[in-house]
Amino acid sequence: MSLESLKSRIPDYAGDLTLNLDAAIGASDLPVQRLWGTVLSTAIASRSAVVLRELEPEAKAVLSPEAYRAAKTTASVMALNNVFFRTRHLLSDKEYGSLRAGLRMNVLGNPGVDRVDFEFWAFAVSAVNGCGLCLDAHESVLRRAGVEREVVQEAYKIAAVIQAVATTLDAEEALAE
Repeated sequence: MSLESLKSRIPDYAGDLTLNLDAAIGASDLPVQRLWGTVLSTAIASRSAVVLRELEPEAKAVLSPEAYRAAKTTASVMALNNVFFRTRHLLSDKEYGSLRAGLRMNVLGNPGVDRVDFEFWAFAVSAVNGCGLCLDAHESVLRRAGVEREVVQEAYKIAAVIQAVATTLDAEEALAE
């Protein structure tokens, strides 16, 4: 199971996804930890068992145990944050923004990896989950840390490709039943 195996599962009608997987992941200039942490966290966020089963072994093989755990933790905490903060943001009554969240998010204080990698992964997961408030917050942290826009764009490019592959392969699996 690997990126190559995942590409082989993509139907002919979605051939652009194969090219995009090659470009966004296979030919990425991102450091290995940043790249594969992004791949793993967005694969989890995609909610696709097919995509996760294909990409997780390769991510686990190249990430340190700490980075592997941190990428999974990022997907977990952002699943919580993205729903909570997206909802708060979308509500017309802005008074909800002044209420205490009352949710545990201890990992934000110590994610177990370099802060920039964590923020990058959180940004990518927020792209999959569609939380504009979280996207803005994590993008701001990345930019203040000196991450160039072109590099930030790599996060949501990976997120977009992983989500598109997940949608396509899950549809194909459902249609085959």
